[in-house]
Amino acid sequence: MAEIKPFCSVRPAPELAGRIAALPYDVYNREEAKEEVVREPFSFLQIDRAETKLPDSVTAYDSAVYEKAKELLEEMITKEHFIREEKECFYLYELIMEGRSQTGLVACASIDDYTNGVIKRHENTRTDKELDRITHIDVCNAQTGPIFLTFRDSGSMKGIMEQQKKEEKLYGFTSPDGITHNVWKIEEKEIVAKIREEFEGISSIYIADGHHRAASAVKVGLKRREEHADNTGREEYNFFLSVIFPSEELMIMPYNRVVKGLNGYTGEEFLTRISECFEVVFQGGEPYQPKSKGEYGMYLQNGWYKLIIKEEYRKEDPVAGLDVSLLQDNLLGPVLGIEDPRTDKRIDFVGGIRGLGELERRVREDMTVAFSMYPTDIKELMAVSDQGKLMPPKSTWFEPKLRSGLFIHRI
Repeated sequence: MAEIKPFCSVRPAPELAGRIAALPYDVYNREEAKEEVVREPFSFLQIDRAETKLPDSVTAYDSAVYEKAKELLEEMITKEHFIREEKECFYLYELIMEGRSQTGLVACASIDDYTNGVIKRHENTRTDKELDRITHIDVCNAQTGPIFLTFRDSGSMKGIMEQQKKEEKLYGFTSPDGITHNVWKIEEKEIVAKIREEFEGISSIYIADGHHRAASAVKVGLKRREEHADNTGREEYNFFLSVIFPSEELMIMPYNRVVKGLNGYTGEEFLTRISECFEVVFQGGEPYQPKSKGEYGMYLQNGWYKLIIKEEYRKEDPVAGLDVSLLQDNLLGPVLGIEDPRTDKRIDFVGGIRGLGELERRVREDMTVAFSMYPTDIKELMAVSDQGKLMPPKSTWFEPKLRSGLFIHRI
């Protein structure tokens, strides 16, 4: 049984929603974040990445950064750039990208559901990245970036959402990257109760994206429980900000790979070596996007190849059978010597949103070989999570990205 609850959101004034809404903090490096905040002074990125408002001599994890984030948030609330909702509500958040729509429920999920496995994860987290968001949440006394969750819907929740989308919008705008964002508020007691009841019948919810934000929010909640002997389990820090989507609405894009060097092989030797586990078919100069599971595109020496994993090397295991695992276990590791893709500096990862031209550019400029991937399926993600296993790093790339700053959960 999953528990989700409505909450009293802090949210943008309607006329500022499109200017405040920002891509997640971790899609930018520091220089890019600074440029974005200069471009849009109202961007929530100035709070998520408050080092953009401080001298370059101040490190991104300095205590002054988090204090600045708190100061900026409180200032925007005081100036009524944000509205403080007086009543607990749910929201619907629709994102439309290139004509494809996905709609999720904005709600607070339970940290107990995270710790007891009702909310399932598929990635490891890094302590340093956790600590950054833990401090940000704790100092700001707020969760500012929603966790991207998904669930198997029988159709009933989708029906409720479609009905609510007939009501007047709270927000509607198109961001500079062409994504349309629509928001509706749900405050009627009967509808709120019905939604909570629907989720009580759901046994598993899955983290699609935002593992570090989720882990950080949970750790802050557990810390505050320890600090408050009178904790009842219903305080706001016992819940974390989420947007929960029916799984069939989501799109996972490929997460491509680029590698520097051929581990001592010549191009010809490399092709011979990989043909042990893969069928290798030269495609010419046209970029190759895999058409099915077990296929890969490879860009090497100004030419594209189609790679197909041979049948005897395919696996039934939900992790070992992933395309990213098959490439790692049969090519990146044994041939190119990339034993740990998390730490090896010779490998980099390129989100599918950047296109295959980006792979060609990287090979021309600083890499040697590139691999275009077939996207991981949402059912594969769920199968891995259901078995309590973890996917290899950089297995999924979700688009479009949820915006930060549209909904803030004060704890």
